Amino acid sequence: MIISSPFESQLGRIPVRESSLIVLGSTTRFWDYGDAAAATTIVMVHGFRGDHHGLEPVVAQLGVSGRFDTAGDSAGATGGIRMISPDLPGFGQSDPLNGIRHDIEGYGRWLREFVAGLALTGRVVILGHSFGSIVVAASLADDALDPDDVILVNPIAAPALRGPRGILTRLAVFYYWLAAVLPERLGFALLRNRVIVRVMSVAMAKTTDKGLRRWIHNQHDRYFSAFSDRRVVLEAFRASVGNDVSEFAARITAPTLLIAAEKDDITPVAAQEKLVTLFPDATLHVIPAVGHLIHYEVPEQAAGHIIRFLERGAA
Repeated sequence: MIISSPFESQLGRIPVRESSLIVLGSTTRFWDYGDAAAATTIVMVHGFRGDHHGLEPVVAQLGVSGRFDTAGDSAGATGGIRMISPDLPGFGQSDPLNGIRHDIEGYGRWLREFVAGLALTGRVVILGHSFGSIVVAASLADDALDPDDVILVNPIAAPALRGPRGILTRLAVFYYWLAAVLPERLGFALLRNRVIVRVMSVAMAKTTDKGLRRWIHNQHDRYFSAFSDRRVVLEAFRASVGNDVSEFAARITAPTLLIAAEKDDITPVAAQEKLVTLFPDATLHVIPAVGHLIHYEVPEQAAGHIIRFLERGAA
């Protein structure tokens, strides 16, 4: 069953081009939204087990309300910002990394090469959500990638096992361990088990809007198991719980926006407040009454913070 997106009409007004790029010997699929000639390009990195669809609600909001130019002007129109959203290697429609582990080092290297391969001009902004925030932070700790601005949504500010609901993370560790030790076929089936995927989705969703909750669960049903094989998922999971943004923050010199959530079960607000102090130049906004699914539940608010951040930087 497919449930229509609440943001379908907005997204439909934005031009989109599907493309691919050979990165480190494997094919990365990406979606190029908005004005291809825009002065500002945002490269978006999605979270663990997702694909580019997860960030489309934010794309929709930025596309219809975020016309942006180097003078810092904003006007309601499609275009003005170009948004490039790839599927992480091994997830969605992108091939796994070729001979490289799907850990933070591997994904960081991939992102640097992907952005270089795009040969972007003008203002370049790198955005990461959740696990994508760690990937982005790791890639920027190396001087090889030097964007104009950085945006981290639901950043993983501290080790996941120390989060408000660390017990759930420990259960997840056990789940992925079991999927690893079972025979290949059984382990793969366990990773794609729809009941477990639904439990994860219910645990993360905070909205009381029943229609929005149904759509979020449907999104996870459709895309949360779109990975190439068991090895990719297990390597990426170990990376997601074994690393966090704080390890790299001090080496990220670009102006950085952190968009956090009051009810995030993975990273508490206190950890976000500590994280922002580790960056040379960072700003933190905490959105109330939402959890780890800012991109699904309140993309309008996320886009608003992004637009104001970009406007301030241009000014």
